[in-house]
Amino acid sequence: MEREAILALVRGQFLESSRVLAEVGEHHAAFVADAAALVVAALRGGGTFFTCGNGGSAADAQHIAAELSGRFYLDRPGLAATALTVNTSALTAIANDYRYEDVFARQLEGPSRPGDVLLALTTSGGSRNVVRAVEKARDLGLRVIGMTGARGEVFAAGCDAGLVVPSRDVARIQEAHICAGHLICQVVEAELFGGDA
Repeated sequence: MEREAILALVRGQFLESSRVLAEVGEHHAAFVADAAALVVAALRGGGTFFTCGNGGSAADAQHIAAELSGRFYLDRPGLAATALTVNTSALTAIANDYRYEDVFARQLEGPSRPGDVLLALTTSGGSRNVVRAVEKARDLGLRVIGMTGARGEVFAAGCDAGLVVPSRDVARIQEAHICAGHLICQVVEAELFGGDA
């Protein structure tokens, strides 16, 4: 590509990302407040915040869990946040002995308790292992936060708090997911530990 074509591409993608984020901020701020309230209630009750997703969404799931188990803005005690994507022995054993679609659902069976929260990320809304995790979470009495893209309206409607990013572009969807995830973490910290987060 010519340099000017590259620059035009980059500028256009930054503008599209900004447009999507602005639309999410304008129309879906309540999602962040509702999701954060679910996480705060679980953690205040001694519960755990679980996350899951595939590929880039797995990275986002780990990222969001790490912001709470480590720190985000505030120096404070670590919080009970666990990504179901990080235990490769569990993932491969479950996929081998059962089905790949059970890799997250099966991991919820042992440690989760009613009142815990699952954050499930799927840009399409159709990732079978994420959908199964949501179904299992419901069976176990967990509350569910879902983040998806424009094709995932049915998935989001089945969650206690659901975000549908108004885009079909996976990159733009994931950018909005991590932004919303950061804001959930910020609100959770502020609610649990006060301060000017």
